[in-house]
Amino acid sequence: MTDTDVSAETVDPSPETTGGPDLAEHAAERGEVPAETLAADDQGSAPADQEPDDVEDEDGDDLADDGPDGPLEVEGEVAADYLEELLDIADEDGDIDTFVESGRAHVSIITDSDVLIGRNGEVLEALQELSRLAVLVETGHRSRLMLDIGGHREHRRRELEELAADAIEEVKETGESVRLTPMNPFERKIVHDAVAAAGLFSESEGEEPNRRVVVMAAED
Repeated sequence: MTDTDVSAETVDPSPETTGGPDLAEHAAERGEVPAETLAADDQGSAPADQEPDDVEDEDGDDLADDGPDGPLEVEGEVAADYLEELLDIADEDGDIDTFVESGRAHVSIITDSDVLIGRNGEVLEALQELSRLAVLVETGHRSRLMLDIGGHREHRRRELEELAADAIEEVKETGESVRLTPMNPFERKIVHDAVAAAGLFSESEGEEPNRRVVVMAAED
C-alpha cells in the first residue's frame, strides 16, 4: 500500500464528502488514510521480564485523560458525533459507545451489520482513520483512538492470541523461527504482546500491506 500524505488543511473528513462506507472502503484500498496515525508496532517484543523499548505517542504528547472533559474524552465525543452522522447518511443502524482505556479513546459501534466492517476489516480500518482525521480537524491534535464495530476487534484478538500460541509452541519445540501471515499494525501488536508474555522474541518484517510478525526463540 502506498502512503499518501494528508493533513487537516488538505482533507475534509466530513461524512458528506467521504460518502459513507463505500468510499471508506475505496480509501482503504488506495491508501488514502493518514499513515502516521497507525499504531506503532514495529518495536517487536522482548520477554515479559525484560523492559521493552519505549513507544511514544505519535506527537510525543502526554494524552493522559484528565477527567470527564479530558482530551481523550473529547476525542471519543468528536469521533462518535462524526460516526453518528455517517451512519445516518449511509442509512445504517448502530448504537455508539465511547470509553477511555489504556491511555487512548475507544469508540464502539454496536451493530449486526457487516457492511461497516468489510472484507478482513478493511472498511473498519478506513473508518477508524477517517475518525482520527475528524478528531485532528476538530482539535488540532492527532488521535490514537480505536474503533471497533460489531465486536470485530475482540473476536479477531481471540483468533490472533490462538495463532500466537500455536506459533510459540512450534518455536519452543523446534527452535526455529515462525513467520506468520501479513497483518495490520493493530493485529501485529497483539501478537508481539503474546510472544513477549511467553518469554520469546518477535519482530516485524516486510512492507505494508504485506508486513508480518516473525516469532523467534529467546536468546541465551
